[in-house]
Amino acid sequence: MLRTLKYWLLALRPKTLSISVIPILTGSVLGWTQGGSLSVTIMLITLGVALLIQIGTNLHNDASDYLLGADDPATRLGPARVTAEGWLPVTQVRRAALLCFAAAFFIGLYLVAVAGGWQILALGVLSIIAGYLYTGGPKPVAYTGTGELFVLFFFGLVAVLGSSFLQSGHFTVLAVLCGLLLGLPAAGVLVVNNHRDHENDRLAGRNTIVVRYGIAASRRVYALCLLGPFLLLPLIQLQPPARHAWFLPWLTLPWAGWLVWRFRKIRDLRAMNPLLAETALFQLVLGLLLTTTLLIGLNVAGGA
Repeated sequence: MLRTLKYWLLALRPKTLSISVIPILTGSVLGWTQGGSLSVTIMLITLGVALLIQIGTNLHNDASDYLLGADDPATRLGPARVTAEGWLPVTQVRRAALLCFAAAFFIGLYLVAVAGGWQILALGVLSIIAGYLYTGGPKPVAYTGTGELFVLFFFGLVAVLGSSFLQSGHFTVLAVLCGLLLGLPAAGVLVVNNHRDHENDRLAGRNTIVVRYGIAASRRVYALCLLGPFLLLPLIQLQPPARHAWFLPWLTLPWAGWLVWRFRKIRDLRAMNPLLAETALFQLVLGLLLTTTLLIGLNVAGGA
Protein backbone atom coordinates (compact mmCIF):
# COMPACT_ATOMS: atom_id res chain seq x y z
CA MET A 1 0.00 0.00 0.00
CA LEU A 2 2.71 2.50 0.98
CA ARG A 3 4.69 1.67 -2.13
CA THR A 4 1.64 2.26 -4.31
CA LEU A 5 1.00 5.60 -2.64
CA LYS A 6 4.63 6.52 -3.27
CA TYR A 7 4.19 5.75 -6.97
CA TRP A 8 1.04 7.87 -7.20
CA LEU A 9 2.79 10.74 -5.45
CA LEU A 10 5.66 10.47 -7.93
CA ALA A 11 3.18 10.55 -10.82
CA LEU A 12 1.73 13.84 -9.53
CA ARG A 13 5.16 15.53 -9.93
CA PRO A 14 4.87 17.55 -6.70
CA LYS A 15 8.07 19.56 -7.25
CA THR A 16 6.45 21.52 -10.08
CA LEU A 17 2.89 21.90 -8.75
CA SER A 18 3.81 25.38 -7.49
CA ILE A 19 3.72 26.71 -11.04
CA SER A 20 -0.09 26.55 -10.91
CA VAL A 21 -0.36 27.64 -7.26
CA ILE A 22 1.39 31.01 -7.37
CA PRO A 23 -0.53 32.47 -10.37
CA ILE A 24 -3.81 31.76 -8.56
CA LEU A 25 -2.55 33.41 -5.38
CA THR A 26 -1.20 36.43 -7.23
CA GLY A 27 -4.30 36.74 -9.40
CA SER A 28 -6.63 36.52 -6.40
CA VAL A 29 -4.75 39.25 -4.54
CA LEU A 30 -4.66 41.35 -7.69
CA GLY A 31 -8.44 40.97 -8.03
CA TRP A 32 -8.76 42.01 -4.39
CA THR A 33 -6.83 45.21 -5.04
CA GLN A 34 -9.17 45.99 -7.94
CA GLY A 35 -12.44 44.75 -6.49
CA GLY A 36 -12.33 45.84 -2.86
CA SER A 37 -12.75 42.41 -1.22
CA LEU A 38 -11.20 38.95 -1.14
CA SER A 39 -13.17 35.72 -0.92
CA VAL A 40 -10.79 33.17 0.58
CA THR A 41 -13.29 30.41 -0.23
CA ILE A 42 -13.30 31.29 -3.92
CA MET A 43 -9.51 31.57 -3.94
CA LEU A 44 -9.07 28.13 -2.36
CA ILE A 45 -11.58 26.51 -4.71
CA THR A 46 -9.87 28.16 -7.69
CA LEU A 47 -6.56 26.82 -6.42
CA GLY A 48 -8.05 23.34 -6.13
CA VAL A 49 -9.36 23.45 -9.69
CA ALA A 50 -5.99 24.63 -11.01
CA LEU A 51 -4.16 21.84 -9.17
CA LEU A 52 -6.61 19.23 -10.45
CA ILE A 53 -6.03 20.37 -14.03
CA GLN A 54 -2.25 20.32 -13.62
CA ILE A 55 -2.30 16.92 -11.91
CA GLY A 56 -4.63 15.57 -14.59
CA THR A 57 -2.26 16.89 -17.25
CA ASN A 58 0.74 15.29 -15.52
CA LEU A 59 -0.97 11.92 -15.19
CA HIS A 60 -2.19 11.97 -18.77
CA ASN A 61 1.30 12.95 -19.89
CA ASP A 62 2.82 10.05 -17.96
CA ALA A 63 0.52 7.53 -19.62
CA SER A 64 0.54 9.03 -23.11
CA ASP A 65 4.32 9.44 -23.34
CA TYR A 66 4.68 5.79 -22.40
CA LEU A 67 2.25 4.72 -25.12
CA LEU A 68 4.04 6.97 -27.64
CA GLY A 69 7.43 5.54 -26.70
CA ALA A 70 8.89 8.78 -25.32
CA ASP A 71 9.88 7.53 -21.83
CA ASP A 72 12.33 4.67 -22.24
CA PRO A 73 13.50 3.80 -18.69
CA ALA A 74 16.87 2.61 -20.03
CA THR A 75 17.82 6.02 -21.42
CA ARG A 76 15.68 8.47 -19.45
CA LEU A 77 17.69 11.11 -17.56
CA GLY A 78 14.86 12.65 -15.58
CA PRO A 79 12.77 11.25 -12.71
CA ALA A 80 11.25 7.86 -13.42
CA ARG A 81 7.78 7.73 -14.95
CA VAL A 82 5.44 5.29 -13.25
CA THR A 83 3.82 3.79 -16.34
CA ALA A 84 7.08 3.37 -18.24
CA GLU A 85 8.61 1.63 -15.22
CA GLY A 86 5.56 -0.62 -14.89
CA TRP A 87 4.85 0.55 -11.35
CA LEU A 88 1.25 1.54 -12.16
CA PRO A 89 -0.99 0.22 -14.96
CA VAL A 90 -1.41 2.68 -17.81
CA THR A 91 -5.19 2.23 -17.70
CA GLN A 92 -5.30 3.29 -14.05
CA VAL A 93 -3.14 6.34 -14.67
CA ARG A 94 -5.25 7.48 -17.63
CA ARG A 95 -8.44 6.88 -15.64
CA ALA A 96 -7.07 8.97 -12.76
CA ALA A 97 -6.21 11.76 -15.20
CA LEU A 98 -9.77 11.81 -16.57
CA LEU A 99 -11.18 11.81 -13.03
CA CYS A 100 -9.05 14.86 -12.21
CA PHE A 101 -10.31 16.66 -15.32
CA ALA A 102 -13.91 15.75 -14.49
CA ALA A 103 -13.54 16.89 -10.87
CA ALA A 104 -12.02 20.18 -12.05
CA PHE A 105 -15.00 20.73 -14.35
CA PHE A 106 -17.72 20.04 -11.79
CA ILE A 107 -16.01 21.97 -9.00
CA GLY A 108 -15.43 24.80 -11.45
CA LEU A 109 -19.17 24.99 -12.09
CA TYR A 110 -19.50 26.29 -8.53
CA LEU A 111 -17.14 29.15 -9.37
CA VAL A 112 -19.17 29.90 -12.50
CA ALA A 113 -22.36 29.98 -10.44
CA VAL A 114 -21.20 32.14 -7.54
CA ALA A 115 -18.63 34.48 -9.01
CA GLY A 116 -17.97 33.87 -12.65
CA GLY A 117 -20.07 33.67 -15.77
CA TRP A 118 -19.50 32.53 -19.30
CA GLN A 119 -15.97 33.94 -19.22
CA ILE A 120 -14.88 31.64 -16.39
CA LEU A 121 -16.72 28.69 -17.94
CA ALA A 122 -14.89 29.27 -21.22
CA LEU A 123 -11.48 29.59 -19.55
CA GLY A 124 -12.08 26.47 -17.45
CA VAL A 125 -13.27 24.28 -20.31
CA LEU A 126 -10.45 25.52 -22.53
CA SER A 127 -7.90 24.70 -19.81
CA ILE A 128 -9.23 21.15 -19.34
CA ILE A 129 -9.27 20.48 -23.08
CA ALA A 130 -5.75 21.85 -23.39
CA GLY A 131 -4.57 19.66 -20.50
CA TYR A 132 -5.85 16.60 -22.35
CA LEU A 133 -4.48 17.66 -25.73
CA TYR A 134 -1.03 18.43 -24.35
CA THR A 135 -0.05 14.81 -24.91
CA GLY A 136 -3.34 13.47 -26.31
CA GLY A 137 -5.33 13.64 -29.50
CA PRO A 138 -4.08 13.18 -33.08
CA LYS A 139 -1.38 15.88 -32.75
CA PRO A 140 -0.24 16.35 -29.13
CA VAL A 141 0.87 19.90 -28.27
CA ALA A 142 4.00 18.59 -26.52
CA TYR A 143 5.20 17.06 -29.79
CA THR A 144 4.90 20.22 -31.91
CA GLY A 145 7.43 22.58 -30.32
CA THR A 146 4.71 24.83 -28.89
CA GLY A 147 4.67 23.45 -25.35
CA GLU A 148 6.34 26.54 -23.90
CA LEU A 149 3.64 28.77 -25.38
CA PHE A 150 1.04 26.41 -23.92
CA VAL A 151 2.54 26.82 -20.44
CA LEU A 152 2.91 30.59 -20.81
CA PHE A 153 -0.73 30.91 -21.79
CA PHE A 154 -2.39 28.55 -19.32
CA PHE A 155 -0.03 28.69 -16.32
CA GLY A 156 0.39 32.42 -16.70
CA LEU A 157 -2.27 34.42 -18.53
CA VAL A 158 -5.30 32.19 -17.99
CA ALA A 159 -4.49 31.45 -14.33
CA VAL A 160 -3.97 35.09 -13.35
CA LEU A 161 -6.77 36.50 -15.50
CA GLY A 162 -9.28 33.91 -14.31
CA SER A 163 -8.46 34.15 -10.60
CA SER A 164 -8.41 37.96 -10.64
CA PHE A 165 -11.73 38.04 -12.53
CA LEU A 166 -13.33 35.81 -9.89
CA GLN A 167 -12.44 38.37 -7.21
CA SER A 168 -13.04 41.62 -9.13
CA GLY A 169 -15.51 40.78 -11.92
CA HIS A 170 -13.38 42.22 -14.72
CA PHE A 171 -10.21 41.73 -16.74
CA THR A 172 -7.40 44.30 -16.62
CA VAL A 173 -4.17 45.12 -18.40
CA LEU A 174 -2.33 44.67 -15.11
CA ALA A 175 -3.64 41.10 -14.87
CA VAL A 176 -2.33 40.41 -18.37
CA LEU A 177 1.11 41.76 -17.44
CA CYS A 178 1.24 39.77 -14.20
CA GLY A 179 0.12 36.66 -16.07
CA LEU A 180 2.92 37.03 -18.59
CA LEU A 181 5.44 37.72 -15.83
CA LEU A 182 4.60 34.47 -14.01
CA GLY A 183 4.00 32.44 -17.15
CA LEU A 184 7.50 33.04 -18.51
CA PRO A 185 9.45 31.27 -15.73
CA ALA A 186 6.78 28.55 -15.69
CA ALA A 187 7.60 27.98 -19.36
CA GLY A 188 11.26 27.98 -18.35
CA VAL A 189 10.57 24.85 -16.29
CA LEU A 190 9.45 23.09 -19.47
CA VAL A 191 12.50 24.37 -21.36
CA VAL A 192 14.76 22.69 -18.80
CA ASN A 193 12.71 19.47 -19.00
CA ASN A 194 12.85 19.35 -22.79
CA HIS A 195 16.52 20.32 -22.96
CA ARG A 196 17.39 17.44 -20.63
CA ASP A 197 15.32 14.93 -22.63
CA HIS A 198 16.12 16.10 -26.16
CA GLU A 199 17.94 12.91 -27.24
CA ASN A 200 15.05 10.68 -26.19
CA ASP A 201 12.55 13.14 -27.64
CA ARG A 202 14.33 13.15 -31.00
CA LEU A 203 14.13 9.36 -31.19
CA ALA A 204 10.43 9.45 -30.23
CA GLY A 205 9.58 12.11 -32.82
CA ARG A 206 8.88 14.75 -30.20
CA ASN A 207 9.77 18.00 -31.96
CA THR A 208 10.43 20.30 -29.02
CA ILE A 209 12.27 23.61 -29.45
CA VAL A 210 15.66 22.06 -28.70
CA VAL A 211 15.02 19.17 -31.09
CA ARG A 212 13.82 21.43 -33.87
CA TYR A 213 16.16 24.42 -33.49
CA GLY A 214 19.11 23.17 -31.47
CA ILE A 215 20.83 23.66 -28.13
CA ALA A 216 21.74 27.32 -28.70
CA ALA A 217 18.09 28.19 -29.37
CA SER A 218 17.02 26.34 -26.23
CA ARG A 219 19.49 28.38 -24.18
CA ARG A 220 18.16 31.64 -25.63
CA VAL A 221 14.56 30.67 -24.91
CA TYR A 222 15.44 29.81 -21.31
CA ALA A 223 17.18 33.17 -20.90
CA LEU A 224 14.05 34.91 -22.23
CA CYS A 225 11.84 32.97 -19.82
CA LEU A 226 13.96 33.88 -16.79
CA LEU A 227 14.92 37.46 -17.70
CA GLY A 228 11.75 38.44 -19.58
CA PRO A 229 9.79 39.12 -16.36
CA PHE A 230 12.18 41.95 -15.57
CA LEU A 231 11.30 43.62 -18.87
CA LEU A 232 7.65 43.56 -17.79
CA LEU A 233 8.22 44.85 -14.26
CA PRO A 234 8.63 48.53 -15.29
CA LEU A 235 5.24 48.39 -17.02
CA ILE A 236 3.64 46.77 -13.96
CA GLN A 237 5.18 49.35 -11.65
CA LEU A 238 3.49 52.19 -13.54
CA GLN A 239 0.06 51.00 -12.41
CA PRO A 240 -1.41 51.21 -8.92
CA PRO A 241 -1.19 49.38 -6.58
CA ALA A 242 2.00 47.73 -7.85
CA ARG A 243 4.00 50.96 -7.74
CA HIS A 244 4.51 50.57 -3.98
CA ALA A 245 7.41 48.42 -2.75
CA TRP A 246 8.35 48.04 -6.41
CA PHE A 247 11.86 46.87 -5.55
CA LEU A 248 10.77 43.51 -4.09
CA PRO A 249 10.48 41.45 -7.32
CA TRP A 250 13.76 42.95 -8.53
CA LEU A 251 15.54 41.15 -5.69
CA THR A 252 15.31 37.94 -7.72
CA LEU A 253 17.17 39.35 -10.75
CA PRO A 254 20.62 38.08 -9.64
CA TRP A 255 19.09 34.65 -9.06
CA ALA A 256 17.62 34.68 -12.58
CA GLY A 257 21.01 35.58 -14.02
CA TRP A 258 22.64 32.76 -12.03
CA LEU A 259 20.11 30.21 -13.35
CA VAL A 260 20.65 31.35 -16.94
CA TRP A 261 24.42 31.06 -16.50
CA ARG A 262 24.10 27.55 -15.05
CA PHE A 263 21.82 26.47 -17.89
CA ARG A 264 24.45 27.55 -20.42
CA LYS A 265 27.30 25.80 -18.59
CA ILE A 266 25.67 22.42 -17.91
CA ARG A 267 27.09 19.62 -20.02
CA ASP A 268 25.93 16.58 -18.03
CA LEU A 269 22.21 16.63 -18.75
CA ARG A 270 21.41 14.87 -15.48
CA ALA A 271 22.39 18.15 -13.79
CA MET A 272 19.25 19.62 -15.36
CA ASN A 273 17.12 17.85 -12.72
CA PRO A 274 18.03 20.16 -9.80
CA LEU A 275 17.93 23.14 -12.16
CA LEU A 276 14.35 22.25 -13.11
CA ALA A 277 13.25 22.22 -9.47
CA GLU A 278 15.07 25.49 -8.78
CA THR A 279 13.44 27.15 -11.81
CA ALA A 280 10.04 26.23 -10.38
CA LEU A 281 11.14 27.62 -7.01
CA PHE A 282 12.29 30.82 -8.71
CA GLN A 283 8.81 31.34 -10.18
CA LEU A 284 7.28 30.72 -6.77
CA VAL A 285 9.51 33.27 -5.00
CA LEU A 286 9.08 35.84 -7.78
CA GLY A 287 5.30 35.45 -7.53
CA LEU A 288 5.32 35.74 -3.74
CA LEU A 289 7.33 38.97 -3.93
CA LEU A 290 4.97 40.36 -6.58
CA THR A 291 1.98 39.39 -4.44
CA THR A 292 3.57 41.07 -1.42
CA THR A 293 4.04 44.20 -3.51
CA LEU A 294 0.35 44.19 -4.37
CA LEU A 295 -0.64 43.70 -0.74
CA ILE A 296 1.57 46.57 0.38
CA GLY A 297 0.02 48.74 -2.30
CA LEU A 298 -3.45 47.75 -1.10
CA ASN A 299 -2.60 48.69 2.48
CA VAL A 300 -1.07 52.00 1.40
CA ALA A 301 -4.14 52.81 -0.69
CA GLY A 302 -6.46 51.80 2.14
CA GLY A 303 -4.63 54.02 4.59
CA ALA A 304 -4.49 57.00 2.29
